[in-house]
Amino acid sequence: MSLSADALYKMSDVELLATYVEARRLFVEKKFTRDTHRARLEWIKAKMFISSSGGVTERNMAIDVSEEIARKGQELREMTRDLDLLKVDVDIIAIVIRSRGASASGVQGEDPSEGDHSEREGRSGSSD
Repeated sequence: MSLSADALYKMSDVELLATYVEARRLFVEKKFTRDTHRARLEWIKAKMFISSSGGVTERNMAIDVSEEIARKGQELREMTRDLDLLKVDVDIIAIVIRSRGASASGVQGEDPSEGDHSEREGRSGSSD
């Protein structure tokens, strides 16, 4: 998508909201695709682990050195990068909408990565 902030600011409210909706739709589609690939990769790893012989360490090592798993993992990382770039576009459009003070009730407080907490799970928690 990659629209400049100036181009977004010059759009009418209707065009800007339509652009936001389209960017959101693309984000959700790509996120679904990425999550599907992630689940498939985990499934392949689990099947390899179960079908392998040996102890846990040997099984995990066989999975780690698999070229197929490495290739699919790289594809997943590339998909995540593209998804992150699209999220930046969505966030920029939302910022422009908010800065105009337009009726952005659907935009305010909405996080396009809602439910994607895999990267944040390890960092959350309380320290007493």
